[in-house]
Amino acid sequence: MLAEADIQVGGDRPWDMQVNNPGVAERIFTEGSLGLGEGYMDGDWEAQALDEFIHRVLRARLHRQVRPARVLLHYLKSRLLNRQTVSRAKEVGERHYDLGNDFYRAMLDSRMTYTCGYWKDADTLEQAQQAKLDLICRKLQLEPGMRVLDIGCGWGSFMSWAAEHYGVECVGVTISREQADLARQMYPDLPLEFRLQDYRDVDETFDRIVSIGMFEHVGNKNYRTYMEVAHRCLKEGGLFLLHTIGKNERAPQSDPWMDRYIFPNGELPSVGQIGDAVDNLFVVEDLHNFGSDYDRTLMAWYRNFEKAWPRFAEDLGERFFRMWRFYLLSCAGAFRARDLQLWQWVLSKGNPEGVYARVT
Repeated sequence: MLAEADIQVGGDRPWDMQVNNPGVAERIFTEGSLGLGEGYMDGDWEAQALDEFIHRVLRARLHRQVRPARVLLHYLKSRLLNRQTVSRAKEVGERHYDLGNDFYRAMLDSRMTYTCGYWKDADTLEQAQQAKLDLICRKLQLEPGMRVLDIGCGWGSFMSWAAEHYGVECVGVTISREQADLARQMYPDLPLEFRLQDYRDVDETFDRIVSIGMFEHVGNKNYRTYMEVAHRCLKEGGLFLLHTIGKNERAPQSDPWMDRYIFPNGELPSVGQIGDAVDNLFVVEDLHNFGSDYDRTLMAWYRNFEKAWPRFAEDLGERFFRMWRFYLLSCAGAFRARDLQLWQWVLSKGNPEGVYARVT
């Protein structure tokens, strides 16, 4: 099967697979991506260019040839259950985003922007993230004095940029205590409010709404509820920008390895699922895909992570290093293979007059 992707077992090219445990193949066929990822974490196999290994596997669609019965329960849960209830939504904040501000500060840009950069005219991660933040502000047509809601505000990168450069006031909600606490410390002199709050509990009106890299944690059972909250909170004639990773098929499922180790209860939407969720609520003004930019962003994060790792190695350990390496590089490979996408949706409420001017 690997030969179909031009991958050799024991080969000398960077993307070739080096097997350290003869049970690797059985583990992958039994557990699919969970076995592949856990086997890498355990040191059972290696690939120098792990990102390119995953890229080739996905481009050859080898993952579609491995359908292990052992992970069937995981897929049934994703399809049948609401795994992103108010009580369960906090789990990803505690397990992933509260990992440690120092850790994320070492990996990310100066504003700690943990979403895809926009590399159209950028040469560095810092430039790409600033370009992305400004792109969003221009798409939202921000004006001084506007009040903006940021659903899933992270460490406040968008809010701070919008306040500094466009003169707006922002309210941000997050389920990560670490994020909220640090964001308040970072921007004490800007008109920003950071709340530790579930998006479903917001009940105020705003001129604009933005959500950057949070929709991946909403889940298909809650897509309509999420859009209804945004509709309720957006004033007539207002704009809402949704920035999210997406998948190419509608099937409600999440990757078992990613669910267990990186983003518990996460799920990627399809275009169709988002379209269903906005029916009769919003007008879709623009849909912009720049998923290839996530490949470059993830590789920049990985270089920063690898460079900073000696500071965290003693506390986090080798297995964590291999887990995080697999996460960053496998995601880079998935975007490179066009198996994952990055979308920015611009949605308007009411009956907008004229034509929305697309911004790139």
